[in-house]
Amino acid sequence: MTLRFALLCFPNVQLLDLTGPYEVFAGARGAEVHLLWKTCAPVRSSSGLWLTPDMTFAEAPDFDVICVPGGGGVNALLNDDTVLAFLRDKAARARFVTSVCTGALVLGRAGLLTGRRATTHWNAMDLLAGLGAVPTEGRVVRDGPVITAGGVTSGIDFGLAIIAELLGRDEAEVIQLSLEYAPAPPFDSGQPTRARPEILAEARRRAATARAEREALMASCRCPGFDQPGLPVQ
Repeated sequence: MTLRFALLCFPNVQLLDLTGPYEVFAGARGAEVHLLWKTCAPVRSSSGLWLTPDMTFAEAPDFDVICVPGGGGVNALLNDDTVLAFLRDKAARARFVTSVCTGALVLGRAGLLTGRRATTHWNAMDLLAGLGAVPTEGRVVRDGPVITAGGVTSGIDFGLAIIAELLGRDEAEVIQLSLEYAPAPPFDSGQPTRARPEILAEARRRAATARAEREALMASCRCPGFDQPGLPVQ
């Protein structure tokens, strides 16, 4: 059985948001993984590395899993009617509709998080409620067919959780072992509650411009999360 995975690959995407789950999905037996965008022209990630989508929206079939990564490029997607309409259309026939990091904001703008528990990057959690979602802390949060992951590195945990749902725990554990995914970070500052105050302040400062732009975009128009039917409850 072929499982089809799709990840949006847009300009200024957060690289690890995309490549973390991509690596996990690609390691699964019977997996077919695609990078989707409006065209197949190369796009530059937020870290400067170029990525090449292999399928356009117009060519895209239905998928078992569709995923929206996050990053600074998310801001441009929040009012992109082409992207939002594409997600609503494909979500209606996907087994799982998912996101990593601030990709959850795009799902929310498409009306796909209405009334559902969801997570995102810690610096955007307070924005979820305005998109009709129920903000929920966690590395991976599932509510029916919607699965959202927290910030950046949680995309690997998320990918393994998806594979376990689709192919079972054994397959997920084989992939985890193959990747030697056994996190042991040298510092315990990966969450706001654990970081020193000066570290948290600096992280917020570096994200301030993108955050302010995101807030302005969301305030400028009515959120479709409150007037779209969303996904059926499963």
